[in-house]
Amino acid sequence: MLSPVQSPLVSRAAGKAVHHGYFTREGGVSEGVYAGLNVGLGSNDERARVVENRARVCNWFAVDPERLATVHQVHSPDVIAVDDSYDGKRPQADALVTATPGLVLGVLSADCGPILFADPKAAVVGAAHAGWKGALTGVLENTIAAMEALGASRGDIVACLGPSISRRNYEVGPEFVERFVGTDPSYGAFFSPSERPGHAMFDLPALTLKRLTEAGIEAENLDICTYPQDANCFSYRRSVHRKEPDYGRQISAIMIRG
Repeated sequence: MLSPVQSPLVSRAAGKAVHHGYFTREGGVSEGVYAGLNVGLGSNDERARVVENRARVCNWFAVDPERLATVHQVHSPDVIAVDDSYDGKRPQADALVTATPGLVLGVLSADCGPILFADPKAAVVGAAHAGWKGALTGVLENTIAAMEALGASRGDIVACLGPSISRRNYEVGPEFVERFVGTDPSYGAFFSPSERPGHAMFDLPALTLKRLTEAGIEAENLDICTYPQDANCFSYRRSVHRKEPDYGRQISAIMIRG
């Protein structure tokens, strides 16, 4: 059985107009380092298992598997709009928007931030994958603009950040800090000293929430850190530290009800 986490904000604002979930590792058929609900077609997991896991997500939404729209994520600011003509291909982008009921938008993550958006009044939804690069270069703002192009109103859009790596587990080097502070000196607030000299701990969720609220969006953070949640969340950084050969990806997804 799948038991995805849901956003109190999105649930409260959208009611029954929108169906959404931040899925964990629970309820899948993958094994080994991918154990559970690995939906990453780009992983080295057995493809049949990934396909079955994705089908289980669709079953939770009560739609056919071909109604799940995802993209080939490349840490970009790029957004695509999808509708009933969606053919299952995964173009390179990091966010999707739609005004089509019954079409599930999904983004994959394993430390980066999955953000689900909804304007229940206009019946427009979006999903974005935002690691540090996407958040810094505008994928969140571009998703909002793409929703507006479909008829959404910025003042009616709500958004929620799902499971992502937190400051306490995200250590970065000095060049990383310089990149952010060089973009905006106020971004220094997202870094705190690390135990290692010259390094810092980076607060990606706080940056994400700042960018969303400054764009005029009401937003919340589920405050679930992927790194320590071994049984529930895949984590790229955790897999690197453990010297594992690969890692799985969880999915966060949203749909306008028909």
